[in-house]
Amino acid sequence: QVQLVESGGGLVQPGGSLRLSCAASGTTFSSYAMGWYRQAPGKQRELVASITSGGSTNYADSVKGRFTISRDNAKNTVYLQMNSLKPEDTAVYYCNARRVVFAGKNDDYWGQGTQVAVSS
Repeated sequence: QVQLVESGGGLVQPGGSLRLSCAASGTTFSSYAMGWYRQAPGKQRELVASITSGGSTNYADSVKGRFTISRDNAKNTVYLQMNSLKPEDTAVYYCNARRVVFAGKNDDYWGQGTQVAVSS
């Protein structure tokens, strides 16, 4: 069982920066791949960035070069540094933890979400 709590969202101006944090509680955090997803009103939830247990990262094209995902396994925390924010980044951002137990079965956990609004 993994509990995820996001923080760090808020209202920022275009071009501004924000750092999201996702604090995890539970066992074996380091064994989970972590991801940040976002969902804007009227749109499907999309993967923004992910980081494997080994530290490999992946980003959506829309955020490449602007966002950085990182993790601190000692603190059971994953971060999303968001720079050069654009209005289209406005969404609820969700933290996800995923671990493949075996083929066809995952441990998959979600945080409650944190609102990011980018507006003048």
